[in-house]
Amino acid sequence: MTAVTAARGRMPLSQHLSEARTRAVRAAVALVVGAVLGYLLSDQILDVLREPIDALAASRDASLNYDSVTGAFDLRLKIALFAGVVLSSPVWLFELFAFLAPGLTRRERAYTFGFLGAAIPLFAAGCAMGFSLFPHMVELLAGFASEEDSTILVASYYVDFVMKIIVATGIAFVLPVFIVMLNLLGVLSARTIARSWRICVVAIVAFSAMVTPSADVLSMFLIAIPMCGLFAAAYLIAHLHDRAAARRADRPEAAPASEPAALQEDPSCSA
Repeated sequence: MTAVTAARGRMPLSQHLSEARTRAVRAAVALVVGAVLGYLLSDQILDVLREPIDALAASRDASLNYDSVTGAFDLRLKIALFAGVVLSSPVWLFELFAFLAPGLTRRERAYTFGFLGAAIPLFAAGCAMGFSLFPHMVELLAGFASEEDSTILVASYYVDFVMKIIVATGIAFVLPVFIVMLNLLGVLSARTIARSWRICVVAIVAFSAMVTPSADVLSMFLIAIPMCGLFAAAYLIAHLHDRAAARRADRPEAAPASEPAALQEDPSCSA
C-alpha cells in the first residue's frame, strides 16, 4: 500500500465526505457544460434524426409531431441531457475512479484501467454502428404501412426509440469486456466459454437480427461479424490467462530452508 493510500485509509469520515462532495461538484459542472453544448447542438441532432422521416415523406405523408405545447422544449432538454452525459463522460468517469482508486489494490487498479481502456472505445464504436443503422430500421418498420396511410411519429417516442437502439448496440459491443473481466476474477473459465460458443453465436445473430430489421441481411452481418470477432478475442484472452494461471499453479514451490542441506540429507548428523 502506498503512502497516499495509507493516508487515505487514515482519513476521517468528514474528509471522505468532503472529497466526495468536491468530486461530485466537478462532475456536475462537467455535466452542465455538456448539457449546454448538447442544447446548442440540438438543432443539428434533430436534423440528423429527421433524415429517415424526410425520406419517407417522399413517398407518403410522414412527419414528426409533438403531442403537447411543451413537447418541443421537452425534447430539446432530453437531447441536451443525453448529449451532456456522453460529452462529460471522460470527466465524471475520471472523478469516480480517482475517488475509488486509493481503496483498490494495485491489481484491482490495473483491471479497472484495462476495463475502462477497452470498454470506452468499444462502446463508442457500438454507438456509432447503431447510429449508422437506425435510418434503415426506421425505413423498414415504417414501410409496413400502406402508401395511402400517413406516418405520424410522436417526437418523444421517436427519439427514445433511436436512443435505445444506439445504447443497446453500444452495450452489446462491450459485453466481451465483461467476459474477460469475469475470467480474470476467476468466475468464468475459458473452457466454459468454449463450450457455450454455439449459444453465444446464436444469441449474437438473434440480437443482430432484432436491432437491424432490414430487408437485406447485410446490415445484420455488419453487426454480427464484429461481435463474433470480439467474442473470439475475449475467448483468446481468457484462454491465455487460464493457461498462464495453470503454469503458475504447477510451478513447484521452493522448500523452506529451515535446516542446512547436509543435516537434511544425513540424519546421523543430528545425533
